[in-house]
Order: sequence, then C-alpha cells, then structure tokens
Amino acid sequence: MSEKTQWYIGAPNGVVLCIDHRGPGGILSGRMWDSYSLDPIPFDDMERMALDMEQLYDSLSFPHPEVNARTFLPEEHTTPAGRPQREERIKIMSDEKLLGKHGDIGTFIVRVQHRQNSSMQGRITWMEQDKTISFRSVWEMIKLIESAVESVVPDTEAEKEPGWFDGEEK
Repeated sequence: MSEKTQWYIGAPNGVVLCIDHRGPGGILSGRMWDSYSLDPIPFDDMERMALDMEQLYDSLSFPHPEVNARTFLPEEHTTPAGRPQREERIKIMSDEKLLGKHGDIGTFIVRVQHRQNSSMQGRITWMEQDKTISFRSVWEMIKLIESAVESVVPDTEAEKEPGWFDGEEK
C-alpha cells in the first residue's frame, strides 16, 4: 500500500467532504465533516455545501474574510465589523478520525487559506487519488470536485470541464 502523503488536515478550519450521491443533472450530495462536531453536516448540492463552509469559517473567524458581510440584523447582534459574534469552538474530533471519513463516490480534504474577493482560496486533496490542487474560488473548487466525481461516475450529458487530469495521459 502506498503512503498517503497528501492526507492531512493541516489547519483548524480543514474539512473533509464526503460525496455520496450524484443525482440527475450531475447534482452532488453528501456530508461535510469538521473537527468541531461528532456529526456531519449533510448537503443536497454543492451550493449548500459552500454556504455551510462559509458559516463554519464565520463561526471560527478563520480565515478572516477580506470584505465585511452585508447584514440586515440590528447592530446589537453584530460585532463592530458587521459580523455575527464569534462562537467559541472546541475541537472534539482528532485529525485521524476526521481523515477516516469517506464518501461513497469521492472524498476531499479542503483547506481554505484565504477568503478574498468574496470567495475562498486554498488547497483541495482528492483522497482516492492522493492528489492536491490549489483553487482560487469556490466555483473552481466545485468544478474540481465535479471533475473528480465525473471520472468515477460518468455523466454522459455533462459538458467537458477542466479538471484533475488536464494535460495527463490516461
């Protein structure tokens, strides 16, 4: 068995995305695991997953977003920067247990390093292939996940998108 050199969490905000199902139109669903809960956060599509990640990072205040969130909440419910009050989060799941979570059709470790330009930037590891790629936006991260799942569960109706195997011989 080869060593899994890319299998690490590496940051307090690292998450493991377990993709369990590919529905009509290529819509992906699954579970998001983080170190601050023993239960996963289920998602029915990638947009919900991205919003759940954003909510986690807001609660951790890490990585700190470059721009202030717009809000319609009265000022007494927010900090001076316009963000909801930070929750005190305690890490209750070890990295080893987190890395033990796997999806039915794909598993990804996401390490968001920055939240700039109203998006996320970081690195994503496709655990089944032990490959890591940097992403510059939420859209790019989603396209990388969709590309990986497409290579495992082909969708004959999908358009060809750039992805993990660009420039490589299969």
